[in-house]
Amino acid sequence: MDKAPEAFRTISEVAEELDVPQHVLRFWETRFGQIKPMKRGGGRRFYRPNDVDLLKGIRALLYGEGYTIRGVQRILREEGLQHVSSIGRGETAARKRDARDLELDGVPAPGRALQAPRIKRPAPALGSAPFARGGEPSPQVQAPAAAPRMSESQVQSLRLALSELGAARKLLGADD
Repeated sequence: MDKAPEAFRTISEVAEELDVPQHVLRFWETRFGQIKPMKRGGGRRFYRPNDVDLLKGIRALLYGEGYTIRGVQRILREEGLQHVSSIGRGETAARKRDARDLELDGVPAPGRALQAPRIKRPAPALGSAPFARGGEPSPQVQAPAAAPRMSESQVQSLRLALSELGAARKLLGADD
């Protein structure tokens, strides 16, 4: 039995129509504040036709065009709810991702490579030199001079972790 187009849909009906698991719809509710199904007693969700159109648009952008959740959030913010809903209804074609979208998602624009952050290692305190696998002190490697510096609290946290690892190693008998 088919429902009328204006009838509310349950989460299982919407999940089946969009070909996504129900938990994905619940997750999308946490990431997209614009998705607001009616909730009845016991937390049962009922989606309005506009909710379903919005979900279809989100699905088309995420799965069809390869946007990330952050990218779809930006489109909702910049283009609006009606734009994404119209994509879901098939009235508007989803625009292809461009270089700006890729960079926001952490993908370099064509011709540019992502640079991994470089961390300058601090000089070890006396008695806390890092050890190589054989138990011998490993040589200190310095990053290029332009690398960002770690804060003193980060250095202290790393030194504490290193000393705790050394103590754990001794407890496990790794130094034998």
